[in-house]
Amino acid sequence: MVILMSFATTFSISAHAGMVGTGELIQQQQTDLDRQQLLDMLEDQNVQDKLAQMGVSEAQVAERIQNLTPAELADFEQQLAEAPAGEGVVGVIVLFLLVFIITDMLCATNLFSFINCIR
Repeated sequence: MVILMSFATTFSISAHAGMVGTGELIQQQQTDLDRQQLLDMLEDQNVQDKLAQMGVSEAQVAERIQNLTPAELADFEQQLAEAPAGEGVVGVIVLFLLVFIITDMLCATNLFSFINCIR
């Protein structure tokens, strides 16, 4: 029994807890909120119609939104906030297309056949 206890305590893996800052939690919550706002915009019928005209499915856009890094998402949200109010749907679609083009150039996707990978 002593040998078993010594092996159990010698080779056990210890857990280390780390501090999570308030700033990190707020940033994660903001990122989640930004993603949800973009996904909510996809439910607008005008956006869906425009994406269908361009041959892009709502599922592809939703997947790309989920794959955005927090920095890309913050940049995207900033561009969306700075867009004039009159652009509305067109501005959102242009921003989505820019994200699609960038991900195609980075070889992350292959949505547009006319865009070559930069690698």
